[in-house]
Amino acid sequence: MAFDFDLIKGVYQQMASKIITARETLGRPLTYTEKVLLSHLYSGSDVRDFQRGVDYVNFAPDRVAMQDATAQMAILQFMQAGRPKVAVPSTVHCDHLIQAKDGAKRDLEVAEVTNKEVYDFLSSASQKYGLGFWKPGAGIIHQVILENYAFPGGMMIGTDSHTPNAGGLGMVAIGVGGADAVDVMTGLSWELKFPKIIGIKLTGQLNGWCSAKDVILKVAGILTVKGGTGSIVEYFGEGAQSLSCTGKGTICNMGAEIGATTSLFGYDEQMYDYLVATGRKDVAELANLYKNLLTADQEVYAEPNKYFDEVIEINLDTLEPYINGPFTPDLATPLSEFAATAVKNGWPLNMDVGLIGSCTNSSYEDIARAASIAKQAIANNIDFKSEFTVTPGSEQVRYTVDRDGYLGVFEKIGGQVLSNACGPCIGQWARHNAADLDENSIMTSFNRNFAKRNDGNPKTHGFVASPEIVTAFSIAGRLDFNPMTDTLINKDGVEVRLVEPSGDRLPMKGFDVDDLGFIAPDDRKDVAVVIDPDSDRLQELTPFNVWDGKDLVDLPLLIKAKGKCTTDHISMAGPWLKYRGHLDNISNNLLIGGVNFFNEKTNSVKNQLTGEYGAVPDVARVYKANHIQSVIVGDENYGEGSSREHAAMEPRHLNVGAVLVRSFARIHETNLKKQGILAVTFKDPKDYDKVKENDRFSFLGLAEFTPGKSILVKIVHDDGSEDLFEVNHTYNELQIEWFKAGSCLNYIKRINK
Repeated sequence: MAFDFDLIKGVYQQMASKIITARETLGRPLTYTEKVLLSHLYSGSDVRDFQRGVDYVNFAPDRVAMQDATAQMAILQFMQAGRPKVAVPSTVHCDHLIQAKDGAKRDLEVAEVTNKEVYDFLSSASQKYGLGFWKPGAGIIHQVILENYAFPGGMMIGTDSHTPNAGGLGMVAIGVGGADAVDVMTGLSWELKFPKIIGIKLTGQLNGWCSAKDVILKVAGILTVKGGTGSIVEYFGEGAQSLSCTGKGTICNMGAEIGATTSLFGYDEQMYDYLVATGRKDVAELANLYKNLLTADQEVYAEPNKYFDEVIEINLDTLEPYINGPFTPDLATPLSEFAATAVKNGWPLNMDVGLIGSCTNSSYEDIARAASIAKQAIANNIDFKSEFTVTPGSEQVRYTVDRDGYLGVFEKIGGQVLSNACGPCIGQWARHNAADLDENSIMTSFNRNFAKRNDGNPKTHGFVASPEIVTAFSIAGRLDFNPMTDTLINKDGVEVRLVEPSGDRLPMKGFDVDDLGFIAPDDRKDVAVVIDPDSDRLQELTPFNVWDGKDLVDLPLLIKAKGKCTTDHISMAGPWLKYRGHLDNISNNLLIGGVNFFNEKTNSVKNQLTGEYGAVPDVARVYKANHIQSVIVGDENYGEGSSREHAAMEPRHLNVGAVLVRSFARIHETNLKKQGILAVTFKDPKDYDKVKENDRFSFLGLAEFTPGKSILVKIVHDDGSEDLFEVNHTYNELQIEWFKAGSCLNYIKRINK
């Protein structure tokens, strides 16, 4: 029996009538994306032909999911909203705080002790406010969602940028900040600019060494890390239908790396099979009854250029494996060219570690195919040259692949099985001697590979590939190797060539598990949610100040960030995850990874009050202590990467008044708006070059702050000269109310009085 089956039934019943209305109103066939979005309009919102990329629309998601690192701040904000219970089904998943070090059993034991205070807070709050709670070790949020909650035609938001993983089961699943989750959990609408829609037609069928991972690695190379910004990617074609459900999930998961709002596939037999295999035959049979609603109208796929804003076609028959990186997930190199490219670019050719698993690639199929490569090494008397780790995505997957002997294969070749958690993918990896390592290479089946992302070492070159490719390269131990063409020498001096991987998509004996690790919501209003006032990990929130109605005048520059500045640079993960529930403590990592334009250093900015250089958060605290607001200036796609709202809450907490950039990543821009910061972009991107180190900024005309109207900025340089220029914003009327109230949460509290 599925979770929330009555909810799913209700969604389908309403979907039928709403799609008829939408098709009549628009007077044309509908994409699958439009069907899901328009059937989830918030109560009172009429269907109309929303202008893609322009109109803000209010939606009513079916559910909310939060991982433990982001859930802390989301729940702390929910507690401020004054609601006794969440308004929609919501869950908390404890997957981010387990550090990978000594193996699954020991690492989980350590996490349960070191994070006890946080786990107790999350579990008690879940009981009090009616949230489902998935215990440490239960699995990574996105894999657990796919196995238990995702359903075709549904809509959900999650406080993690890889929430789109559920698109593999035909769901519009969107990563958001915690404040967005609070909106939905309190029963309010969730606002999104109606996205553009990119159609990706897949023809042919995967073969040989290719996997679903290679589809998204190629797409990332085509669209880059910002090519999907403001868009939903809809995959279609016979090639799409040939992919396994979990393979589809892999593709949707990594859609976050192209900046896409989300990605999804229409319902098909592969999804039916996966629903049945994961104990949800009732949902599968219900979806079959409504299957004409759960894909685009036939006319759309027949003439895609008429209905999508952009169309890309990929032939799976001719697709080859890709390896992306280092330092960015969109640097895509075909396997046939990778060895030569690595040599040409001077990348460290010895591959120190191979890591498979994560929320992106930890399905039964992934593990089975990777194990088929490891078995060849054992059978042919070849040692693995690289260290090797395996991160299962859920306890259900771990238990099943262990039962079927695959974990034993990895252990036999010296592989280390880690906890069912995020671990090395998010920097929760106690890699031995990581800080002391010189330039080195690792390869993962994860999703991101920004500098310092996995082990905290900026010299580590991280490459992203499929689990089977990672496994093959781990046997060879070198980047200048191609498993499709090159041979290996075994212990007997015999040349051996690996054959292509194989593995079942779903377990022949079915999935099995002793304990899912789930605690159902109990609505126990008598439960006390206790926060120790002396805790260094949890801190009750204090509302941000209301806007005083005046222009922001004479603000010093805190930092002019140069080049790529992701949410990892703005608010690092790794060891900082322990402070995700304590705003003041975690603010000590504000922009410590951002490169200062003026001295090419990280965490070194000029204090305009003293003329001395200091750490970014230290200088910000000096300004705050003197009741001075400051300004952050950034480059293109500022705030790409994870959904973490701490990257917006920290500058607000440290009295940053405005963030001015060439362009924003979607989630981060929304997060800044939610926290009451003025988030604006240069009307002329070249005005970024006018900003000097000792500048003072004034944002003028805020009394007339209105949608679509630019804002005037005056910069006064230290020689007394001035620059005047206009900046753009994307605030609508509601978002301007957030700014005036000091934050979205302040606004919610005001309207709930």
